[in-house]
Amino acid sequence: MPDPVFLITGASSGIGAATARHAAQAGYRVVLGARSEDKLKRLVEELGGPERALAAPCDVTEWEDQRALVGHALDRYGRLDVAFANAGVGAPKGFEAGDPEDIKAMILTNVYGVYLTIRAAAPALREHRGHVVITSSIAGRRALPGSLYSSTKFAVTGMAEAARLDFNGTGVRVTVVEPGMVETPGFSHDLDETLKGDDIARAVLYAVSQPPHVDVNEMLIRPTAQTS
Repeated sequence: MPDPVFLITGASSGIGAATARHAAQAGYRVVLGARSEDKLKRLVEELGGPERALAAPCDVTEWEDQRALVGHALDRYGRLDVAFANAGVGAPKGFEAGDPEDIKAMILTNVYGVYLTIRAAAPALREHRGHVVITSSIAGRRALPGSLYSSTKFAVTGMAEAARLDFNGTGVRVTVVEPGMVETPGFSHDLDETLKGDDIARAVLYAVSQPPHVDVNEMLIRPTAQTS
């Protein structure tokens, strides 16, 4: 069997880039989607060039971009085994904070974008009894004051279970990953030691490496020192 194929949105940095590295080390060929084409090209070279990695600029809120991303994967590698809907953005807390257009863009990215990844990848994943992985957040398990970001992650956590039920009987598995505080460029946390992208990547690879009869549906991952 040819090496399996692992598609990642939001792949240019953070959890997405870390997961691409871990997937490549595990023997996957990787398909990388994000808006930052320069970062994607550098990551492709790091991962072994076009034989092992493919980059495609992708706005996850655009259906044609998502269809094209899956199409590139199938054209180049002939199959799709894992689709990781990882792209997401944040916003200021407070219902009167931030620009409404920025909030709208966040909702489209965090919720509609995940839906489009699932929809675009579904036929290929059914064919190969593949795996959907979705990045949610601990903020999708408990509401944060005035946080529309938290609301989008509640939606994503619910979408993961809806997708699991929809795929039931096809062999496709669904995992939602809910990180706590993760080291993020341009964002500060109160903890001295937060999670890193590699920590989440290891969890993702654990889920997708289980035998076909094992479906790891939900993974909540906190830094040891995080209290909430």
